[in-house]
Amino acid sequence: MRFGLLGTGYWAAETHGAALAAHPEAELVGVWGRDAAKAEALATRYGARAYTDADELIADVDAVAVALPPDVQAELATRAADAGRHLLLDKPLALTTEAADRLVEAVDRRGTASVVFFTNRFHAPVDAFLRDAAEQGGWFAARATMFASIFRPGNPYGASPWRREAGGLWDVGPHALSLLLPVLGPAERVTALDGAHGSVQLLVGHRDGAVSSLALTLDAPEGGMAHEFTLHGAQGAVTVPGGGGTAVEAMTTAIGTLLATVRDGAPGHPCDVHFGREVVRILQAADRSRREGVTVRLAAEPATR
Repeated sequence: MRFGLLGTGYWAAETHGAALAAHPEAELVGVWGRDAAKAEALATRYGARAYTDADELIADVDAVAVALPPDVQAELATRAADAGRHLLLDKPLALTTEAADRLVEAVDRRGTASVVFFTNRFHAPVDAFLRDAAEQGGWFAARATMFASIFRPGNPYGASPWRREAGGLWDVGPHALSLLLPVLGPAERVTALDGAHGSVQLLVGHRDGAVSSLALTLDAPEGGMAHEFTLHGAQGAVTVPGGGGTAVEAMTTAIGTLLATVRDGAPGHPCDVHFGREVVRILQAADRSRREGVTVRLAAEPATR
C-alpha cells in the first residue's frame, strides 16, 4: 500500500516515518509538511518525494498517515477521506466534536478504513489484558495517573504549541481514556477540575455505574512524574500492564491492522475514527466542565453512529 506522510515533526519522523519505511507491506512514497525544508529533509531520509501541496500527495497514494496538530489533522484527514484514502491517524482525532463528526461522516460515506494510533492499544500485552478484563467484567472503578513533564530542556515535544495550549487533558487524556473505555464502557457524565502544575483532575461516570478518575498533566515537577492505571472490582485491584515495546513497534502493528482491514476485509480495529470521536466528545465535555464548574452529561449515543 502506498502511503503519504503528513507531518514533519519528531513524532512524524521517528515513529510514523520509521515504521512506514521499514514495513514490508507498505511503501512510503511522499511527505508533506507546513515547513517545506523539513518535508524535503524527511523525504530524503526515507527515500520518498517531498510534496509542497497536501492534496497532490493525497491524490498520489492509497493511504495517508497523519502526524500533525489535531486541528490541522482533522481538516486534512477529512479531505483525504473524501478522496477515498485510508487513514492512519494520531490522537486526539480533533479538538472539537464538530470537526471529529465531519471526519467520521467522510469516512463512513466513502467506506475507507481508519486506525487512530493510541499507542498502548497496539502493544500486545495491553490489548490482551483489556480484552480479558472487559470479558471478566465486575469493575466498579478505575484510577489513571499520567503526570508527564515535557517542558524541560531537550524534550522533543516541549516546543509543541498545541500541547502548551491544550495541556495534558488533550495530549495524555486520550491515552488514558483509550485504556478505560474498553473495560468500563461508554461515558455518561464528566466532571473536571484544574489543579497545580497545569493538571486536570477528571471524573468520568460510565453508563453501567462505574466511575473512573483521571489525573493528567504535561508539566509535573521532575520528582512528581507518574504513570499508572488500576482497575478495581470484586476480584480486587489490578494494575494495567505496561506495553513492553517501543512506539515504532506499536506503530508497525497499527499499520498492519490497517493493511489487513483493507486487504482481507478484516474487521476494523476498535480504535477507529468512531472511537476517536468518542474520546474527543469526552475531552470536550471535560474542557467545558473545568471552565464552567458544571457536570456535563453526554448523549446516550453519538449522532454519527
